[in-house]
Amino acid sequence: MFALSHNAHAWSQNGHRIVAKIAENHLTETTLQAILPLLEGEKLAEVSTWPDEMRSNPDEFWQKESGKYHYVNISKASDFKPSSYNISAQSGEVTDAYALILKATSVLKSPSSSLKDKRFYFKFLVHVVGDIHQPMHVGHSEDRGGNRIKVKFFGEHSNLHSLWDGLLVENQNLSFTEFAHFIDTNDKTLISKYLNSQPKDWILESFYIAQKLYDIGDGDYRYNYVYEQTPVVKKRLTQGGIRLAGLLNRIFDKSAIPLVNSLNNH
Repeated sequence: MFALSHNAHAWSQNGHRIVAKIAENHLTETTLQAILPLLEGEKLAEVSTWPDEMRSNPDEFWQKESGKYHYVNISKASDFKPSSYNISAQSGEVTDAYALILKATSVLKSPSSSLKDKRFYFKFLVHVVGDIHQPMHVGHSEDRGGNRIKVKFFGEHSNLHSLWDGLLVENQNLSFTEFAHFIDTNDKTLISKYLNSQPKDWILESFYIAQKLYDIGDGDYRYNYVYEQTPVVKKRLTQGGIRLAGLLNRIFDKSAIPLVNSLNNH
């Protein structure tokens, strides 16, 4: 695996906040109370962008190590081997976004984890669940998740990764609260379908979407591309939010039974 360029993030700030806001809408009261010490007075949408903001921190961890937490590079589906990850709260190296999710879940469930560690991994978990629902964060290492693939968006030079990170989200010209309100759902059948999955499935979903996106044609994208791909963006943001809520509820609320009452369907 190769690191993404330093300034590459998954979803724009608004994108991460949309995922977090949708998740917040579906957290149980027990979970909402349990995460208060981890939020430190902030909203879930606020902490959702923290790992990207911290990448400007000059400390070696943020400059050299943290980048790999945000993505999984896969050239073909067989490259991804979930069973090979051996992660616990006490051991196991975080090598990519999938390992981060496993590590964070273990740390947050462990009664022996320090409050400092829980806060760190909680914020990363909120962020990275959003990350892996952005298809180009499960892209190819050789092009750094589409960062090296040049495209134009309404005549402006960009790259495939940045197009999916933020340009398609920001093109809607909505605040994160408006966007989240428009795409959130109470459809129990759809919610159950989204929750009937695991992080390893979310990663492979993004991988298969990304394979289609790599076929860029002339790479000069305008209204047709927005029309074709905005439904995909909305679906991935909604799935990310619903699944983040389901994951947090399962961690913090023992009464939250997956696919039965794992969400507070507002």
